[in-house]
Amino acid sequence: MKLNLKVWRQRDAVDKGRLVNYTVDADEDMSFLEMLDVLNEKLILSGDEPVAFDHDCREGICGSCSMVIDGRPHGPQRATTTCQLHMRHYSDGDTIVIEPFRSGSFPVLKDLVVDRAAFDKMIQAGGYVSVNTGSAPEANSNAVPKVSADRSFAAANCIGCGACVAACPNGSASLFLGAKLTHLGELPQGQPERYERVVSMVEEHEAAGFGGCTNTGACATACPKEIPLDVISQLNRDYLAATVGGRKA
Repeated sequence: MKLNLKVWRQRDAVDKGRLVNYTVDADEDMSFLEMLDVLNEKLILSGDEPVAFDHDCREGICGSCSMVIDGRPHGPQRATTTCQLHMRHYSDGDTIVIEPFRSGSFPVLKDLVVDRAAFDKMIQAGGYVSVNTGSAPEANSNAVPKVSADRSFAAANCIGCGACVAACPNGSASLFLGAKLTHLGELPQGQPERYERVVSMVEEHEAAGFGGCTNTGACATACPKEIPLDVISQLNRDYLAATVGGRKA
């Protein structure tokens, strides 16, 4: 199939950037990133600069392949990362607009590559367990209710791709933040630092310039791992308990 692409090209962080038109021949069995590989091979052979885009595992795990396709983070297929989107969802002659994530907290570095270091800084602020847990305990010695375990596992599915930020009209990272806090907050190992953690991570969220959450739900709709919206409720409850309620542990 022959596709018409409108791809965002931006030389560096200070360049204004623009959409550039390309045509590419693609096979329906290609992934979206393989289609971009074909475009880049064509550009290189013609002496042009290839399109810069992030990728790593290409298995929907790493969260690197973040881009906005026809106005939707990761593209039209629900619960699918860009690398797992396949060209069979498109038809011959289609026009596809490809842009980087749009957020003040994710500055564009080049073309479709954005700097998501703000997520790393939030994790560094508290998204970990630093207590010494020793060797692995016997499986049944520290029982975890199934509801809590299931909720923790669901939140741990977050791959930190940033689609929630790109979809949010306020540029909020509350779904990402709520997922990381719920992942640890539902488990016994996460309790000693639970309330210190939420305060530190929320402060870093604010310092990074992310917007506030107004519960539009766009983040959960765009999330390729279908992180539930109610993790934001847990974020809010823990933050209120730590600040207004004075909880420390």
